[in-house]
Amino acid sequence: MNFAYTFSGFAVGLLVGLTGVGGGSLMTPLLVFLFGFKPAVAVGTDLLFAAITKTGGVWVHHGKHESVDWKIVGWLALGSLPFAVITLFVLKHLSSIGKETSGAITFTLGIALLLTACSLLIRSLLLNKAAKLKPIDDEHSNPTNAGRFKHLQIPATVLIGAVLGVLVTLSSVGAGALGTVALLFLYPRMTTLKIVGTDLAHAIPLTAVAGFGHLSLGNVDLILLGSLLIGSLPGIWVGSHLSAKIPERFLRPVLASILMLIGLKFVMQ
Repeated sequence: MNFAYTFSGFAVGLLVGLTGVGGGSLMTPLLVFLFGFKPAVAVGTDLLFAAITKTGGVWVHHGKHESVDWKIVGWLALGSLPFAVITLFVLKHLSSIGKETSGAITFTLGIALLLTACSLLIRSLLLNKAAKLKPIDDEHSNPTNAGRFKHLQIPATVLIGAVLGVLVTLSSVGAGALGTVALLFLYPRMTTLKIVGTDLAHAIPLTAVAGFGHLSLGNVDLILLGSLLIGSLPGIWVGSHLSAKIPERFLRPVLASILMLIGLKFVMQ
């Protein structure tokens, strides 16, 4: 176990607990810039890291809060899982013929970070707008009839899933922040709790499929993974308890600015 990795896991977990931002947008750049890991290894390790850490969150949302819409999870997965597998096959093929994939992964990571930064800035606006609408959150309600794209919601949800499948597999970023914003657009009458729970539930199979795919490609450092998990789990717990004491309106713009700078650095490499 490497204590520097463990401390980094704790720091990222703390920020995740404080802001709700997905760990991938914080962890992957940290592994690349601070510890010098190859982008592919950083992405692969972070995907399995995300699949494990998010499982506990879904257990709470489904069991305690009953805040997962499994129909929407299924529609997202219908797009994301096949495209994640296709992306993995493309990476494997390129690797087998000697093509370098680091450049594509780095560029995609930069784009994903820029999109995540933008989503952080508009997320609060969408939440405020959604709060003014009457929420639909009982077992007899159908949130798919509540949005502004009534006839396009299901195909749009599958399409969003497909985009996330490619983006997350290549960068490990996007399953959290981008998925949440997409659901807020498509299902504005769903409660925030259900949006978060549904997005979290979809992120687990997506990051697991992508993570095990990267493991088969040799892009996962298991010692790093274990060290990060030991630090991140208590970090998330501490951050979640501190989040009520630190104003989110200050944290999110600062974090969005940092992610935007990192994203630009990746894109311009």
